[in-house]
Amino acid sequence: MAPLVQDSASSGLPAHEIDGEFLALPRTALADAALQTARDLGATHADIRVERLKDSSLSFRDASLESRHEGATLGLAVRVVHGGTWGFAAGVDLTTDEAARLAREAVEMARVAAPLNSEPVELAAEPTHTDAVWVSAYATDPFAVDARDRVERVGGLCRTLFAAHDVDHVDGRFSAVMENKYYADLTGTTTTQQRVRVICQIEATRVDPAGGFESMRTIAPPVGRGWEWLVAGPAAGCWDWESEIDLIPGLLAEKSRASSVEPGPYDLVIDPSNLWLTIHESIGHATELDRALGYEAAYAGTSFVTLDQLGTLRYGSPAMTVTGDRTALHGLATIGYDDEGVQTRRFDIVRDGQFVGYQLDRAMAARNAAVLGGDRSNGCAFADSPAHVPIQRMANVSLLPAPGGPSTEELISRVDRGIYVVGDKSWSIDMQRYNFQFTGQRFYEIRAGRIVGQLRDVAYQATTTDFWGSLEAVGGPETYVLGGAFNCGKGQPGQVAAVSHGCPSALFRATNILNARREAGR
Repeated sequence: MAPLVQDSASSGLPAHEIDGEFLALPRTALADAALQTARDLGATHADIRVERLKDSSLSFRDASLESRHEGATLGLAVRVVHGGTWGFAAGVDLTTDEAARLAREAVEMARVAAPLNSEPVELAAEPTHTDAVWVSAYATDPFAVDARDRVERVGGLCRTLFAAHDVDHVDGRFSAVMENKYYADLTGTTTTQQRVRVICQIEATRVDPAGGFESMRTIAPPVGRGWEWLVAGPAAGCWDWESEIDLIPGLLAEKSRASSVEPGPYDLVIDPSNLWLTIHESIGHATELDRALGYEAAYAGTSFVTLDQLGTLRYGSPAMTVTGDRTALHGLATIGYDDEGVQTRRFDIVRDGQFVGYQLDRAMAARNAAVLGGDRSNGCAFADSPAHVPIQRMANVSLLPAPGGPSTEELISRVDRGIYVVGDKSWSIDMQRYNFQFTGQRFYEIRAGRIVGQLRDVAYQATTTDFWGSLEAVGGPETYVLGGAFNCGKGQPGQVAAVSHGCPSALFRATNILNARREAGR
């Protein structure tokens, strides 16, 4: 079985085979048993997923290892459409008898639920993808690295930071995941995939003897890469951990002495390490079609981006173009085929400030084809484990840079009175993804086009359309960084997914700044 490595030619990374232990599982036999049983019982659609999730995590407090975890989840899931109604069942016994039993259970669930179903399920068509194989782009499998080496590397960074002057506490964490997934359905599509992701965050805290404290965290993003992210360095396109660890004590000391911000309108230059989260909350979730139609109303809200606004809503300024992309190199939501057998792609969400497209799975695409102007899914179905049903999940939603656009320094030079915002921290947004406020890790005051020092207690507040409407300029490709998170939550029962958001540095005019400390009554 020859792997297709995601964008391997441009990544320059070695091709990896699908893990042999996963390939040894009786995937084809399980699929044959489940799908034939579902077909014999009258299912119009059936699919099976065989999944293995390996995970590893470390946490440190000050200079000491606090906890270590190594785990794996293995199971299979069968989903059917019978009588126009979904049915689903999952288990952990990887035998053909169990696969057939799960198919019968899924069909029976559909039969029981059918009287309650007011919307017969239709799925958007998708070409058949036979024996498709996809492996993400990474250099070193983190699970092939000795656990002692992982502990020493992350612990060493924590110890270096903890030994610095004016650092009173250090918290560090590292996690790695390898996700293997086999999918098969009644149309003949079969996919086998493997993707790897890692995250490392280290935070320093300085305690003020007079009361209070300040903290500062590394801004390295989580990535769809391997262990090389921790050790290969910037020459290999990876993070420069040593340089950032060396900078944090001085930056933290400066922050602790900085003036508390005066509220009011400021121009903002926002670094990708902060802006990715604003994209996630105000664009990523807002443009999920199931949310816009009210399917998430009971849990995490709906969206102001209702279906009647497709093609008419002015989301932001002409400098704003946003794509959904499940093919982005090293993206956390990057995959070759989604959990409905759809080959993933890149698609437009906002073009030149105009809202032009939603994130879709096959059911959402088919049900709303007349309004959408097409009936193709853009590959946004995903389940976070074999125990869960696939739901519509976010692609790598990213703000595009301007070809030949300005550097971060050039954007700053355009600001007379403003703030440069670096790193994400706390955030708040309403149930419709419209009113929000965000804070950050580091805030630099800008006067007459130059940074003059740090500020504290900064939070920026706006409505989504006002904020993106104030976007004057985006930086060039050299300012573009892919940020993201491991822990995007959605659904009932809740599911957690990893997702990336790329963006350049960006300039926003006259954004309302709050003093977070005063707003909290301190």
